Parts: sequence; C-alpha cells; structure tokens
Amino acid sequence: MILAPRRSRGFSLVELVIVCACILILTAMIVPVTRFGLVRQKEMELRAALRGIRTAIDDFKRSSDQGLIPVELDTEGYPKTLDKLVEGVELVGQIKKKKRFLRKIPIDPMTGKAEWGLRSYQDDPGGRSWGRQNVYDVYSLSPLTGLDKTKYKDW
Repeated sequence: MILAPRRSRGFSLVELVIVCACILILTAMIVPVTRFGLVRQKEMELRAALRGIRTAIDDFKRSSDQGLIPVELDTEGYPKTLDKLVEGVELVGQIKKKKRFLRKIPIDPMTGKAEWGLRSYQDDPGGRSWGRQNVYDVYSLSPLTGLDKTKYKDW
C-alpha cells in the first residue's frame, strides 16, 4: 500500500516574509500622508483663529468709529489689549451693558498657547515689536514654516 504524501498546512517562511514586507511598505506610505494631514489640520485651525481675532478687532474698531463704545486716548479706536476683546466694553449711553467681541482668546495651534504676536497701528508694518498703544493686528509666534513655504508669523 502506497501512502500519498500529506499536504502541509499553513504558510511557508517565504510567504510570511513577503506578506510582512508588503505590510511594511504600505505602512511606510501611510505615515507621511498622515503627518501631512495633521499639519494641514493645524494650519486650518491657525487660519480660523487668526480670522476670528482679526474680525473681532475690526468689529471693535467699527463700533468705536460709530460711537457705540468709548475710545481711549492714543488707541486710534483699536482695543488696548486682546483681553479687552474678551472682557468687553461698556456701551455708550447704556447702563451696565457690555459688548464682548470674543468668548476667549484662541489657542495658537502651532505653539499650543493662547499667546500671539501683536502689532499696534503706529508700529512699522514689517516689524515684530509691539508699541503697546493698541492691538491693530496679530500673528503667530511659531518659528515654523508652513506647507506653502511661508513662515506662520507672516500669515
């Protein structure tokens, strides 16, 4: 009686090595895409935060130009600090009524802090020093460069 050889069950070592190599290659392709996506998400958050603060500053200026809020000396109608946008300002002609422009100062997603670079209306447009007269503009304090090859502080 001749016995037929038994078929071995399972995978050979070569098959396992090939499968592992394929998984490693696919993983290596996913990691850069994921990193790119995370950076892109942070950049979108930064743009939204800058837009929100700048809109609040513009609303403050518009309200002061219309005479709805009192104007402090040497501020040109802009807020003295970012905190002034959160605290609010008493409305002219109304008792104990404040207008707030921001709920809170947003966090800079690139630095992870609620700290922003500030510019006064009187400051040099390209300068990075704040004259402390008012808050005319904000920028990120991050030294990093964005995906579009511009520095975040220039946004």
